[in-house]
Amino acid sequence: MQGVCLKLFVSEVQRHGGKLLYEWLLEQARGMGITGGTAIRAIAGFGRNGRLLEESFFEMAADLPVEIEFLVSAGQVEQLLGLLKAENLRLFYVSMPAEYGISGGSS
Repeated sequence: MQGVCLKLFVSEVQRHGGKLLYEWLLEQARGMGITGGTAIRAIAGFGRNGRLLEESFFEMAADLPVEIEFLVSAGQVEQLLGLLKAENLRLFYVSMPAEYGISGGSS
């Protein structure tokens, strides 16, 4: 299938509507009929401010990046980005063409 890979980047502690933002985004996408999404927590990263964040044994509550990824249609990308605008959420995102499917034999 042809579609779009949409990646959104948030802080693991960022909240919206009383929930962790990555959980809120996954719930909203599911409510829009998007059939899958994944939130992946980074082990280290830095953003526009250049500050390096990484988890250490002594500092388990680091504010690390979380990537939320969807494989969707172009229309669903517009719907998700429209929701972010309506909710006044300014998030960094990446949108790129993607080919996806299921490997292996037919079943």
